[in-house]
Amino acid sequence: MASYTANDIRVGWVISHNGRRLTVTGITKVKPGKGGAFVQADMRDVDSGSKAAERFRSEDKVEKLMVEDVKCQFLYSDGTDAHFMNLSDYEQFTLPIDVLGDQVKFLQPEMEVMANFIEGKPMSINLPKTVIATVEETEPALKGQTAAGGGKPAILDNGVRITVPVFVEMGERIVVNTESLEYVERAK
Repeated sequence: MASYTANDIRVGWVISHNGRRLTVTGITKVKPGKGGAFVQADMRDVDSGSKAAERFRSEDKVEKLMVEDVKCQFLYSDGTDAHFMNLSDYEQFTLPIDVLGDQVKFLQPEMEVMANFIEGKPMSINLPKTVIATVEETEPALKGQTAAGGGKPAILDNGVRITVPVFVEMGERIVVNTESLEYVERAK
């Protein structure tokens, strides 16, 4: 096990907390006006499958379990499970969609991901740092509007809502950070 601060937690990690093995399925970092910052983590118990939500102070320590990272390829989703193939031995396996949380929205056929195995059993995945998505819906840019205005809301082809710069139009392909859900750049 390796020790990290709560600020380091990432979706897909398997951590030990209160004697339980938990897969992190979602993270929200909160900086309130009063008091210290904290991390709200949505998790799923590896052994029982039950869901849990924990609030950690930024400086709290968490124990990341040592997992075997295996390069895999996403094949398809059947609505209940996501199907993957281990690229070293071509064995196929599934993970329930609810275990993957919001990550499932970014999965694309033939996408390579790192699967986390504990004792030979797949527990979670780590997406690539960035993916390319298409803007399905956003407001048109107004004449004379500059990028200094911050941004505008957009809905991507996978249903994820993000903020994009004002110059981004509907139908454009963009690069999105899968951890922070932030616009990175236009796709080349």
